[in-house]
Amino acid sequence: MKQKDRNKKLTGSEGFESYYSNLFGERWQSIKESFSLEPDYAEWKAGGEKPYFLDSGSVRAAVSLPLENAVDILDLCAAPGGKTLVLASNMPKNANLLSNERSPERKNRLANTVHDCLPQEIQERVTVICKDGAQMCLKNEEKFDAILLDAPCSSERHVLADPKYLSEWSPSRIKTLSMAQWALLSSAWRMLRPNGFLLYSTCALSPDENDNVIAKLLKKFDNVKLCEPKISLDYKNFTASVLPEYEKTEFGAHVLPDKAGGAGPLYFCLLKKNH
Repeated sequence: MKQKDRNKKLTGSEGFESYYSNLFGERWQSIKESFSLEPDYAEWKAGGEKPYFLDSGSVRAAVSLPLENAVDILDLCAAPGGKTLVLASNMPKNANLLSNERSPERKNRLANTVHDCLPQEIQERVTVICKDGAQMCLKNEEKFDAILLDAPCSSERHVLADPKYLSEWSPSRIKTLSMAQWALLSSAWRMLRPNGFLLYSTCALSPDENDNVIAKLLKKFDNVKLCEPKISLDYKNFTASVLPEYEKTEFGAHVLPDKAGGAGPLYFCLLKKNH
């Protein structure tokens, strides 16, 4: 088979199917079928005028970021705002949260979420900005005690649900996204203070967007410590949802919808910056 024909077969719905079948083997079918289940949304009540609904897997990731003794907190890719609410609800009373979103349109949605879903006294300690997170380490001298990076990703659930996106899918999409994820992660790491915690997450299935991005960080920096993603923040006072269990990966954890009742997919990895 000519290389051109081989590459063509790796695109579109056929290529998508082949790629993820190779990753998950026989389990791929059950994962794919689980995407049609009703998503497992958690209703988060942070004390504002409105509740917020986000995937329970996202809650499971966000509550794994320790905030004890944190004063300066950053949500680097924060829109539409669910994880910002989790962090804001749990941050110490003397802490401030910087919530960033690169897209002006999504930044406005984030600002509305903060306004509608948080009580005034907490809103006053949340600042919403619109910057390129990959460049913030170069242009921003601020340092943070805790950072959450929910990076833009493939979001296979949404690809499968949209015939247009599925027809345009190719492995190059994953490669492009993994490069952007690495730029964001390396920027976040440079803004993290010693002894600070960073939580990296995506809603992607491919290791190239998950563990392999973490592997680059471990290779680049010698002060990275992998941490067990234990529940560190309160959630029972804010939601009645039961949080899903996760499966361990080489460096992090995966919430996969076929085993988590429709929650996820959600990958997350907790890191600590040694001196």
